[in-house]
Amino acid sequence: MRRLRQLAERTPPSRERYADMLRALAITMVVIGHWAITVIGHDQSGRPNGHSALGDLPWAWPITWVAQVMPVFFLVGGYANAASLTAWRSRGGDATGWLIDRSSRLIRPTTALLVILAIGAAVARLRGIDATEIRTVVWFATIPLWFLVAYLVMVPLAPAMYALHRRVGLVVPLVLLGLVALGDVGRILGPAGLATGNYLFGWLAVHQLGFAWYDARAPSPAEPGRGSADRPGLRRRRLPTSRRAGAVLLLVGLVALVLLTRVGPYPVAMLNVPGERLNNTAPPSVALLAAATAQLGLILLLQNPARRWLRRSGPWQAVIAVNAVVLTVFLWHLTAAVLLVGLLDTLGVLPTPRVGSAAWWAWRIPWLLALAVVLAALVGVFGPIEARTRRHAAASTGGPVRTALVAIGYAGPVLGLLWNSLTPKSAAEPLGLPAPALAAYLAGAALLRLLRSGWGSRGSPHRDAGRASGS
Repeated sequence: MRRLRQLAERTPPSRERYADMLRALAITMVVIGHWAITVIGHDQSGRPNGHSALGDLPWAWPITWVAQVMPVFFLVGGYANAASLTAWRSRGGDATGWLIDRSSRLIRPTTALLVILAIGAAVARLRGIDATEIRTVVWFATIPLWFLVAYLVMVPLAPAMYALHRRVGLVVPLVLLGLVALGDVGRILGPAGLATGNYLFGWLAVHQLGFAWYDARAPSPAEPGRGSADRPGLRRRRLPTSRRAGAVLLLVGLVALVLLTRVGPYPVAMLNVPGERLNNTAPPSVALLAAATAQLGLILLLQNPARRWLRRSGPWQAVIAVNAVVLTVFLWHLTAAVLLVGLLDTLGVLPTPRVGSAAWWAWRIPWLLALAVVLAALVGVFGPIEARTRRHAAASTGGPVRTALVAIGYAGPVLGLLWNSLTPKSAAEPLGLPAPALAAYLAGAALLRLLRSGWGSRGSPHRDAGRASGS
């Protein structure tokens, strides 16, 4: 508590506490949502399995318009990347050094998860467990990694996309929206492959709005002075943040959602529902971007009371505490479910009530509490890996060779995680993860760690000059 109090007291006035709160809230909602809608049962061989309850609860589909909070995370990610990149460059750093620094908070906690899962899978295989069964368990535990792949792609694109944003502003997300709409046409009328780009264009559109939010909150170093807000170039880059703008965005988003899901071809649910023709999140659809618009409007409407609340020490310390281990919480929350289900099944006390029954609803509270206990234990063990990750001030540049090494190193984790996400859960994988995918991930992560230590740079990294400046 003393450490949290010190961090809260040292928070600079320029810190956008609301963005930090939204990040913590978004991940918390993802965790609770995944746990709450999980249905546990047994397959034909008697092994426990799980699936989403949404298919059995159609009345709950509109709730996903709020519960699907991945757009919030990408919005905050855009804001944080713009703030971090601006601060990094103000200290003389380049985009390559920024990427090395920015990746550390993402790669280290993920590496811990993959290594522990691989070790656990190897032990299970040595004990005679079938490789397909091992893969099924690990596949479920690594479901969160699909999102991390998308975000890892956003980070190296941030310098170029922020430069584009500074040139043409809000035109960029509008163009990306058009590309998502074109991909949706391909999904509906063919060819379906036309929608593959939506995995990039959809999340990138929301990420760009984060840039616009940052420009609305922070003065542009290239355009100093009080009169800079009146310049047309700056106006088109800034996100309108008034209550009126929030109300308009909320209304437009909700109207678009109703039309797209009730009149148009899109499912009402913003999460995957088995049997539906389209999935609004894989890849992101126009309907999901409409939901993101409504969520952005709500965020703007709530910003002033939220900022006043976050000026209090207690709420701000809670936000700091969650954000210190926020990725660890996200990465391990389904592993917590796997461990709890395995334990209860081994003890012969695993409840499997019918979805929607009184017993199923009654089981939600003890289920969530038990999962919270298991996750808290996991965070206690693995959280320090994330919380103690050191971020450096700008280092001297190392030229094209260093840039190429960073690109190779960064590609390893991205390709490894993508490979794992594309591998079926029924594949026979003795390590639970595809061995080449794990090797690519670990090799890339090791190279990035070597580069973070200063290898390949002209000059040495300076000591941390203020971690809070970059979100």
